[in-house]
Amino acid sequence: MNRSTAAARRTRRRKSSMIAALLGGAFVSAGVCNANELTGHEHLPMLPPAKPSARLIGYHNPDGLGLSDAGMLESGAVATPTPATEPELPHPTVDASAAEILPPPSNDLVSDGLVADELALDGVSSDRFQIPAPPDTQTTLPQPTSIGQGQPMLIDYETALAMVGGRHPVVGFAQARVREAYAELTQAKAMWLPTIRAGVTYHRHDGNLQASGGAINDVDRSSLQAGLGAGAVGAGTTPRPGVVAEFKLSDAIFRPRVAQRTVWARQHAQTAAFQTQLQDVAIAYNSLLLAYQEIQVIQQSRERTNELAELTASYAEAGEGLQADADRMKTELNLIRSRLLEATEQQATAQNRLIEALSLDCVAEVQPADIQLTPIYIVDASIGRGELISVGLAHRPELKQLQCFVAATVEEYKRQKYAPFLPSVLMGVSQTGFGGGLGSTVNNVDSRTDLDLMAVWEVRNLGFGERAARSRAAAASHQAKYRQLQQMDRVAREVADGQTQIIHRGQQVTILQTAIDAATDSYQRNVSRIKDGEGLPLEVLQSIQALENAQLSYARAVARHNEAQFRLQWALGWPIHSVSTY
Repeated sequence: MNRSTAAARRTRRRKSSMIAALLGGAFVSAGVCNANELTGHEHLPMLPPAKPSARLIGYHNPDGLGLSDAGMLESGAVATPTPATEPELPHPTVDASAAEILPPPSNDLVSDGLVADELALDGVSSDRFQIPAPPDTQTTLPQPTSIGQGQPMLIDYETALAMVGGRHPVVGFAQARVREAYAELTQAKAMWLPTIRAGVTYHRHDGNLQASGGAINDVDRSSLQAGLGAGAVGAGTTPRPGVVAEFKLSDAIFRPRVAQRTVWARQHAQTAAFQTQLQDVAIAYNSLLLAYQEIQVIQQSRERTNELAELTASYAEAGEGLQADADRMKTELNLIRSRLLEATEQQATAQNRLIEALSLDCVAEVQPADIQLTPIYIVDASIGRGELISVGLAHRPELKQLQCFVAATVEEYKRQKYAPFLPSVLMGVSQTGFGGGLGSTVNNVDSRTDLDLMAVWEVRNLGFGERAARSRAAAASHQAKYRQLQQMDRVAREVADGQTQIIHRGQQVTILQTAIDAATDSYQRNVSRIKDGEGLPLEVLQSIQALENAQLSYARAVARHNEAQFRLQWALGWPIHSVSTY
């Protein structure tokens, strides 16, 4: 390995480390290697040089809630969460113009045991759930660099990833869902607070009324009520009190707890949406960079083939070669033009996918600022599969979201369980002016105060309704637990697939590096032999084709390797650690 190649690989690993820190959610301020430092990587042609990003800006997302290392549910119980420890990272600078980020939630998530014979959820831990939330500060995102009026925007990995923020529709939708959950929580907490009513009631009756003793009387009367309360007629109380609190005690106790856990679940859903969008943007940029690299490779092959075609034509004109060989070279040039058109089409579609992933203007044009497609190393392939799966189970927000849903269903079951033993409460106070008289006369108006206190216990449908409600809540809890188990299996499979892919694709990259070296040597030797007057120019064509195929295969292998690295990082839940250790 020569010095330039070694330096280039060290540079790639430094850049991969910075990308890993960005993807993990750390705000990092570090210098990016200069474009000229990568010129030692000679396996692929370089893209046109562009100014690299000067900073790495990320999204701070501290993780707290993690599943146990075993990651399993024992005896039908929810796995006890264990806080995941993370290194301290510098916080971003505050940008008051950035979108609002909700404050972190409370950590008072306590799930009591339930009756074992009715619902096997008594394994819910009373430990606090460490629920992370987005920070209450935001940073100014780096913007793509515009070359000029009407020119494409230059972006690199770091800039593209940093553009995924609160203004992105996917992340913004998830944030709106969190705000909706907070509003529902506020509404649930305010359930026991009284409602204030003010109104005016005018009553006029002319005709028969039945007295309490059973006699029918012809009554002609009127009454007027105004103030805090409405609806009073005759000797009865005010049916619509001015200050009234009416609620089921079971709802007032348990619905805020359900709503709180729903808030935490949606915050984890927001984190999951953000991380998924990061992955989509990284893969879309990787595809765009591959498309540009393929165009460069095919253009270089066209230049070599064009020189060879001219040489073959001159040999045919001089009578030293066959015209059939010259025609064969023309055919090869047309095939290369066709491949170049196909690569250009792939570049345009890859650009459109990146624009969609970044939610940019549909008429915008973007161009990769990275000068070359090089392997990125975010996750060390030598880490054991079991250790990686444990990291994924501890960090994936989808699992934390489902764990909060399990806790919410536990509280809903408790609400149904205790509903027959907790009363519905009515407390009403009215302060009005009331008066009336015979006929249409309203006189003798004076103040009137009504106080009503009521507590009612209810057993629905002779107890059958209560049993059905508890059974339904128990079934919902079991469904949430099984969904959590399914997600755990899915996470384990995604991590295992990701590790397998980075191992085999990394080996493929190494093999194809050797293939490029061999193809380059073969091409150079054949060209030297033709220049020395040995053989015909057409004999070089196979070397040109082999070199093009090797370079294209290498570029695609590197792109697939980088995509596998991003997918594995996503499968792990974007933990904030060094590249080689967890």
